Amino acid sequence: MTGTEPPIEPSEPPKPSGPEPSEPSDPSKPPEPSRDPEARGGVRLVPALLALTAISGLVDAVTFLGLGHVFTANMTGNVVVLGFAAAGAPGFSVPHTATSLVCFLVGAATGGRVVRRVGEGSRRTPARVVLAAEALLLGVSAAVASATSDDAPATVYTIITLTAFAMGLRNATVRKLAVRDLTTTTVVTMTLTGLASDSRAGGGTGRRSPRRTAAVAAMFSGAVLGAVLVLHNDLAIPLLLAATTSAVLALTVSGKE
Repeated sequence: MTGTEPPIEPSEPPKPSGPEPSEPSDPSKPPEPSRDPEARGGVRLVPALLALTAISGLVDAVTFLGLGHVFTANMTGNVVVLGFAAAGAPGFSVPHTATSLVCFLVGAATGGRVVRRVGEGSRRTPARVVLAAEALLLGVSAAVASATSDDAPATVYTIITLTAFAMGLRNATVRKLAVRDLTTTTVVTMTLTGLASDSRAGGGTGRRSPRRTAAVAAMFSGAVLGAVLVLHNDLAIPLLLAATTSAVLALTVSGKE
């Protein structure tokens, strides 16, 4: 057969293998919201721990002023008080102080187990679990103080037991959260030492002073508020305030500093 052959159309070039290149991001679009589960919640860890430090001061004001010179949050002071009581100093009780110390240690041991069980890879979850337990314990303490006489031995020992256990539980958790300069919500001696030694007067930079200063101020403010409430009201009101604060933080705290 004669004639010209039809022209052969060129084949399409092969497409490169692999994922298609993504389109360049538009700088005018807002950034995608964070999907980090630790970021969920309204209160970051630093302000939450400062609030808890204030609660520690408030709780110690309740127990020291209202229950016969015993601490249930500050175990450094409690060991000193136990020494005073053991020496026979008036106004101090070996049974009260020893009960507080033992219950705090039991609470701390329980807190360590809770964090290891629910805190794998998260700081938000153990914080919320333990704060919910603290709110419950402090709420029961407030109910006991409201329903019974403050001087009754059963009332005194119940409040000491519940508040000391709650503070031990919380402090074990705070220690595991490992927020710099806020690894405890009760001891301010090391905070004050670091504040002075790392300041410009101590030859340091003073860069970490604001957080440490805030921790000391929080403890002081909580102690003042607790003392005012104890001296002019009954023990139930400051305990209820502490329980409410812990409950709010349990619902809102995040895992971010």
